[in-house]
Amino acid sequence: MSELILGNKEASKEPIKALLVSAFKGGAAQRPLAEEHLNELEELGRTYGLQVIHKVLCPIRKYEAATFITEGKLQELVAEAQLKKAELVVFDDEISPSQQRNLEQAFGIPVIDRTELILGVFAQRAQTKEARLQIELAQLKYQAPRLKRLWTHLSRQAGTAGGGSGGGGYLKGEGEKQIEIDKRILKRKIDQVQQEIQAVSANRNVQRTARERSDIPVFSIVGYTNAGKSTLLNALTNAKVLVEDKLFATLDTTTRKFTLPNNQEILLIDTVGFIRKLPHLLVAAFRSTLEEAVQADILLHVVDASHPMAEAQAETTFEVLKELGAEGKPVLTLLNKADKSESENTIRKLKIKYPKTIALSALQKQGFDDLLELMIQELSKQRRSMTVRIPQKEYAIVSELLRMGNILSRDYEENDVILKVDLPVALAEKLKKYEVKL
Repeated sequence: MSELILGNKEASKEPIKALLVSAFKGGAAQRPLAEEHLNELEELGRTYGLQVIHKVLCPIRKYEAATFITEGKLQELVAEAQLKKAELVVFDDEISPSQQRNLEQAFGIPVIDRTELILGVFAQRAQTKEARLQIELAQLKYQAPRLKRLWTHLSRQAGTAGGGSGGGGYLKGEGEKQIEIDKRILKRKIDQVQQEIQAVSANRNVQRTARERSDIPVFSIVGYTNAGKSTLLNALTNAKVLVEDKLFATLDTTTRKFTLPNNQEILLIDTVGFIRKLPHLLVAAFRSTLEEAVQADILLHVVDASHPMAEAQAETTFEVLKELGAEGKPVLTLLNKADKSESENTIRKLKIKYPKTIALSALQKQGFDDLLELMIQELSKQRRSMTVRIPQKEYAIVSELLRMGNILSRDYEENDVILKVDLPVALAEKLKKYEVKL
């Protein structure tokens, strides 16, 4: 969230009094979903440190291009904000820069949307250099079309200095020039941050390549924010990752080695949580981090089975995975907090909807025997033993097998290399034409 919004409140550490608004179409049928979204927005606000003084469900017939909501609804909300002495208004949906300017004129106080609030939460929670850079990039790109809003204070300052009525001392040309200067500064800053991210990402790629060469299977823990991913990693590996009952308690990727009961070593990676209406800016900025999910061998999809919107949250996770190109990955669905779930029907529906699903409690370490057995079974499906005959002129394939597979035996016959190898199924499919049937 920008310093313009926080102002002196941040310096004084006093919480900002926020009015939250969820505008929705569809009448009474859509009200429960809108209410759930508004409750989640409240959680985001509290995570950021806002003092939520009021929440408003705002049914509308249509969205207005200028102010997002109709003039009548806007007048009602302005009166409500004044009555509650709100210092900030937060809309649950994304609003355009022009809508934001018009709404701020109507309310007389800062107005932000869900995207800007999520960016603010991420900026607070990021710990590593890579996460901080990714958030900074997303914030810069978000600010780019809103520069005019950021420079409105120039009008007030110039108007006061000039002594003219209605800001008459403000020269339009000077303001436009300042905006152009700011655009260039912002573009240079975006380029600089992108270069820094590329450098950090290059190091991540080196680490990923080293993992691939080590031939250790990778399980990536994914799921909705606050579903219990970090709790699961801590319970299995004693990783001591921060765990809080807050949205986006942790943003940074954590990797730990773990040994399954059959003595097979694996890597567990805890990734950033997903959320409904996750800003595309964040998906783009965190792509290098989220690609850990794409590169993993198997996904552990953690669902908060005790949440009333568990099914919707699970769907959100799969939508983000699809956007990342990871929808084809093997998935084990873990219904976490099953001991707290008040709906056996929800658990039953999720088990039917998603294959390879188990109920557990990461906090109580319940259901772990079933989890580990399921992980072992899934790993066995990911590899295959085969014998291949590779011409020496295609030795690059042999090099790949040495890197990706477990060589069980090696012989040479004329100009060919004959290998018996245990390797990932995906690679085995590519080598079908070289396979020797014994």
